[in-house]
Amino acid sequence: MKLKTLLHGKTYEFRNLADVLAKANEPKSADRLQNIAARSASERVAAKIALAAMTVGDLTENPVLPYEDDEVTRANIDSLNQPLYKAMKNKTIGELREWILDHKTTGREIERFARAFTGEVAAAAAKIMSTMDLVYAARKISRVTRCNTEIGQPGTLSFRCQANSATDDVDDIVTGVMEGVSYGCGDACIGINPVNDSVESTRRIAEGIFGFISKHEIPTQITVLSHITTQMKALEEGAPLSMVFQSIAGTEAANSNFGVDKKLIEAAYALARRKAFAAGPNLLYFETGQGSEVSIGADRGADELTLEGRTYGFARCFEPFLVNNVSGFIGPETLYDGKEMIRANLEDHFMGKLLGLPMGLDPCYTNHTQITQDDQEMATMLTALAGANYYMGVPMGDDVMLNYQNTSFHDNAALRELTGRKPAREFHLWMMKRGLMDENGVLTEAAGDGSIFL
Repeated sequence: MKLKTLLHGKTYEFRNLADVLAKANEPKSADRLQNIAARSASERVAAKIALAAMTVGDLTENPVLPYEDDEVTRANIDSLNQPLYKAMKNKTIGELREWILDHKTTGREIERFARAFTGEVAAAAAKIMSTMDLVYAARKISRVTRCNTEIGQPGTLSFRCQANSATDDVDDIVTGVMEGVSYGCGDACIGINPVNDSVESTRRIAEGIFGFISKHEIPTQITVLSHITTQMKALEEGAPLSMVFQSIAGTEAANSNFGVDKKLIEAAYALARRKAFAAGPNLLYFETGQGSEVSIGADRGADELTLEGRTYGFARCFEPFLVNNVSGFIGPETLYDGKEMIRANLEDHFMGKLLGLPMGLDPCYTNHTQITQDDQEMATMLTALAGANYYMGVPMGDDVMLNYQNTSFHDNAALRELTGRKPAREFHLWMMKRGLMDENGVLTEAAGDGSIFL
C-alpha cells in the first residue's frame, strides 16, 4: 500500500490510510474542524491519486478503526460475502470506479456485488467521483423493499408524510396528514417526530394515525420517531406501529451516545417481526448523515464521509425498509454551505446504494447556516435524477417542531412531474380510487384539499 504521491515535482506523504481518505475528501467543514482536511488543492489531488491506486483489499484489511476495537467495523467486515469480496479484492479503487461507470456494467451486476464492499471502499470510490459520476452511478442501482407496502420499484417515487406538531397534538398531526396524502405524500410512510419521548405519547400518536388510515383504507406504514427503546415498549403495549426507527452512525462510540448497539437493534427487529402492524420482511427505518460523529466528539479522528460509508455497512446487517440521509440537518460545523451539502447528499446516496440499501434523501438546512432554499432544491433535483427512493413531505417545507427547512407537499408533486415517476403502486391505486390522481400520475383538481377526509 503506497502512502505517497509525486505530483508536479513535489512528493506528498501520508501518515496512514485514514490520512489518505481524509485528505482525498472534497472540502467539508467537519474535516477542517478536526484539522484532518487537505491543506491545499494539490494535496487533495495527490491524496486522490494515492487512493485510486489502492485496492479493495487494502481498504478492507485496513479499516479506519480496528476490528477488535469497534462494533461498526466488525459489522462491515462480517457482513461481507467472501466469494464476492475475493472476486473484487484485487481491483484498485480507480478500476472499481471505471467498472461502476462503464455503460456496459448493468445495475443488476452492481447490486449483485453489494456485499463485496465495506464502507471504507464505498467512501473511497465516492471520493474520486465527480458530481455527474455520483448521479450516473447511483441511477443504475435500485433496491425494492416491503413493509406493509412495497417501495423502490423503478418508475416510482415515494414520500414520508412528516406532519409534526409542536405539542404532539394528534388532531393537528392528522389534519396535516390529510393535506399531505391528498397531494400524494405518504406512500413511503407516515412518520411523526414526537416532542415527548414517552411510551404514552408514541402510542397516542400511532393510534391517531392508525385510526385515520384504517378509516380511509390508505395503504402505507406508520412510524413514530421516539427512541428505539421507547418504540419497543410501545410495541409491547400494542401500539399500531408498522416499523421501528433509529438514528445510527459510523462508530461504536457514536452509536453508544445514541443509546444503541447491534444487539439492541437486532432485538428491536425481532420484536417488530412479532408485534409490528406489518408483514415485512423489512421492518426498520434508519436515519443518518455526514457529521453526526464529529458533532458529538465520537469521530475518533476519521473523516465524516468515510464514517458515513461505514454507517451504511452497519445498516445493511438489518435489511431496513428505509434509510434516510439527513446531511444538512446538523449545521455549519459539519457542512458549511450549499456546495458542501449538495456534494454530501450525492455521495451518501451513491454509497448507500452501492452497499445495497434502499436510499431516501432529506436535503435540508437549518436556519443558522449559509445553505439556502435554492441549494436545498438543487440537491433535491440532483438526487432525484440519481434515482433516490423517497423524500420528506413537510407542510409548507417548514418543520414547526424540528425547526428546519425541508421538501414540501408541493415540492413532492413537482418532483414526480419533473421525473415522470408515480407513487408506489398500491398507494397510486388508492389515489385513483379516491379521485386524487389519474393513471398517468397527474394530480386531479381534488388534490390538496384535506377536507375531503372530514
